[in-house]
Amino acid sequence: MKTILIVDDAATIRMYYRQTFEQAGYAVGEAVNGLEALEKALLTTYDLYVVDINMPKLDGYAFLRELRGRDMEQAPAIMISTEARGSDMVRAFEAGANLYLVKPIKPDQLLLHTRLLIGSAGQEEMGVNR
Repeated sequence: MKTILIVDDAATIRMYYRQTFEQAGYAVGEAVNGLEALEKALLTTYDLYVVDINMPKLDGYAFLRELRGRDMEQAPAIMISTEARGSDMVRAFEAGANLYLVKPIKPDQLLLHTRLLIGSAGQEEMGVNR
């Protein structure tokens, strides 16, 4: 089963993403900031990171830079934020994001991008046309 780490300081956002991913068959971990996410990433292997930008202690940009600078197996990262400026997108890609999405994002869009980056959860391709 593929595992996703959700990194966001907003409990409601984490719950929304968790429900979306679990209903699609993915296993989910959560972190409330980049520092906690980095600690978890060093202990557990994830298939995907879903990362917010604005968080206390260590923001999304810094988390991805720290993660990408480590000599370890790397998983793709989707950065999702309310920040919609082109400069934010550039900073996200420079930090190591594979995809940048602007909130709000619909569950089917999130799952489509997830499947494109890491494949299905190991179950049937729910909702994807063949």
